[in-house]
Amino acid sequence: MPPAVEGIQHYFRKVARIMDVGERIETLLATPLREVKVQVSIELDTGEIRTFHGYRIQHDNSRGPMKGGLRYHPSITQEECVTLASLMTWKTAVVNLPYGGAKGGIAVDPTQLSLKEMERLTRKYVDQVQDLIGPTRDIAGPDVNTNPQVMAWMMDQYSRFHGHSPAIVTGKPPELYGTRGRDAAAGRSLLYITREILRDTGLPMRGTRFALQGFGNVGSHTAQLLWQDGGVVIAVSDVYGGVYNPQGLDIPGLFEHVKRTGTVTGFGGGQACSNEDVLASDCDVLIPAALGGVLNRNNAAQVRARLVIEGANGPTEPEADEILEKRGVLVVPDILANAGGVTVSYYEWVQNLQHLSWEEERVNAELEKTMKEAYDRVAQLARSRKVTLRTAAYILAIGRVGKATVLRGI
Repeated sequence: MPPAVEGIQHYFRKVARIMDVGERIETLLATPLREVKVQVSIELDTGEIRTFHGYRIQHDNSRGPMKGGLRYHPSITQEECVTLASLMTWKTAVVNLPYGGAKGGIAVDPTQLSLKEMERLTRKYVDQVQDLIGPTRDIAGPDVNTNPQVMAWMMDQYSRFHGHSPAIVTGKPPELYGTRGRDAAAGRSLLYITREILRDTGLPMRGTRFALQGFGNVGSHTAQLLWQDGGVVIAVSDVYGGVYNPQGLDIPGLFEHVKRTGTVTGFGGGQACSNEDVLASDCDVLIPAALGGVLNRNNAAQVRARLVIEGANGPTEPEADEILEKRGVLVVPDILANAGGVTVSYYEWVQNLQHLSWEEERVNAELEKTMKEAYDRVAQLARSRKVTLRTAAYILAIGRVGKATVLRGI
């Protein structure tokens, strides 16, 4: 099981026991409402018939319809989808969205499929689960190796069964009822959370030094927004390597370089470094925004940042979390910090249900309000209970889901 998935399970069990919910309620909250495994058989362009295994895990609907991404990856398993669905339950509860958690996937290497094969695969998957999902039951969104085009196919195929239904998925192209501001949403939520935590720790944004591991959608938008806000981004990296400049990287220049080459490596405005170098760089704030499990027991002691703000899902393994806590490094957990993606997905869903289209300024303003309210609630809870921000976030989430479950009746 991937380290990030193990971490999610660990944090839930740890906090459930801190809250003393009892073994029966802990089992109730951990157990998915429904686990679906389907065979997805398609004809390849060569005429060969291939069968892939697909999953849709619906974890909890006590607070509203379930929400979660659909990922295409050769190593995806049902067990992994179960844990990731639970993460969505806690993440939506932390930011107080009227959702529960879900997650789906197909065990496939999308790089081995043509565009037409991808479309056939997506449509056949929808055929297999269309009677279990819906705008008021379970709403999908893009995830690993899926994108707005895949969401457009999903919406169209579902609508063939149930009539025009744009609210069945989020993360759609703007031309097909997608919302403005979705691309930068996770990065923007990291900006808003960074502002709040810097305020609480007495650091000004201007001049604060940031290092970002990961320069995909989340990392690149975060770097740009922090730079525009006066932050000094001294190190970034991607799958190929990194670049470091203690005086600060020229972020617009770096974007031009990435546009030309497809990677941050080779950028002339700094010196080459590795992903591990970025994690151990001399910065004020470290933002792991790529893979899960990158901070572990082997490298946590080398982290020099005062603050770690999790942009990726599960970047900090439990042992590393304990090491960082003992060293006085403040960690803002993923279920709070990177919740901007699902929050703006919620705004897209709301717009679709109401047949409205918001301006991007409204989307960003609503997101800022939601993230600030969530941070204030988590920080207040952490202070009053004398626990970490991660523990406080899980206490808040588990409490909200547990109370909703009991009020609705078990």
